Amino acid sequence: MANGLDDVVAAETVLSDVDGLGGRLTIRGHSLPELAGRWNYAQVVRLLLDGFFDDLPGDANLTRALGQARADVFERLLPSLPLLASLDVYSAMRAGMALLPDGDRLTDALLLIAAPAVLTPALLRLQRGEEPIAPDSRADHAADMLRMLSGSVASPALASALDTYLVTVCDHGLNASTFATRVVASTLAGLTSSVLAGLGALKGPLHGGAPGPVIEMLDAIAEHGDAAGWLRDEVAHGERIMGFGHRIYRVRDPRVDVLKAVVRQLGGEGETGRRLAFAETVEQAALDVLRVAKPSRSLQTNVEFYTALLLEAAGFPPSAFSNVFAAGRVAGWIAHAREQQTTGRLIRPQSRYVGPVPDLVA
Repeated sequence: MANGLDDVVAAETVLSDVDGLGGRLTIRGHSLPELAGRWNYAQVVRLLLDGFFDDLPGDANLTRALGQARADVFERLLPSLPLLASLDVYSAMRAGMALLPDGDRLTDALLLIAAPAVLTPALLRLQRGEEPIAPDSRADHAADMLRMLSGSVASPALASALDTYLVTVCDHGLNASTFATRVVASTLAGLTSSVLAGLGALKGPLHGGAPGPVIEMLDAIAEHGDAAGWLRDEVAHGERIMGFGHRIYRVRDPRVDVLKAVVRQLGGEGETGRRLAFAETVEQAALDVLRVAKPSRSLQTNVEFYTALLLEAAGFPPSAFSNVFAAGRVAGWIAHAREQQTTGRLIRPQSRYVGPVPDLVA
């Protein structure tokens, strides 16, 4: 039996392929470098959803429809925001999305795709004593998310950086949250039920819950003053080095260099540039320490490491990093849910009982 379902093929998909040995990510026939920084998020949403909704419009109309969906989410959920804001920001986003219609139409899908981008800034503003800002339905999706967070129009470079991030994390094979989404979708539950399953899985620190601790690690190393020494101590005590190692990739995660390049473009001589230079020093020290401490394992930099730097530069607190991950990944979840509903069947694996056996009465 494969522990953790390793190497078990649970679905056939046209959506994405993760080549762990070659370090390549393919999304609907396109390599990640073809998409990241060249296609905007709305275009990639259309790519993912193509064939799963009969009324899917072209790129321009889908951009407008997604903008209208942001406005609709804000109007629907505004009365609930003060109560939601009493929760942690991820749980609050998830609870807000649970209030959306649980259908399987394109309009339902677009509300779910819009929701993290609307709810996350609104909740963060409420939690720091500020009023939520309504979406601009005419704006680009990533740029509008940043405007709703800060209250001012983001620079083109920052908006492009966040947009590239959303594209980079939009889908990634049959990971834990996507599998959870497909399991629920296979029961023919609605898209909201399916996405909520993905959100539940994404919250865990072994999945999307990990980028925030990268910032804590960098801050701890900066205070300590000796990156290699701090890292060796963590490994010696059995602690995980955040931002390194991946269940699938045995070489460098291809998303790392995309995000590192984006952060470098933002950096310049300011605080982001200094932060990047320090992070690169920590990255090399971590790779050296892990190579010596765990020579039998290939523990390379993963997407979490530079995600943390990018989202920090964009103004999101570490507590909301998983929210922004969800804002990118939700389109992939919906595509997988629709694929499962239209081409798959009820997912019902077998288990092997290993507990005690009762005495049988003759």
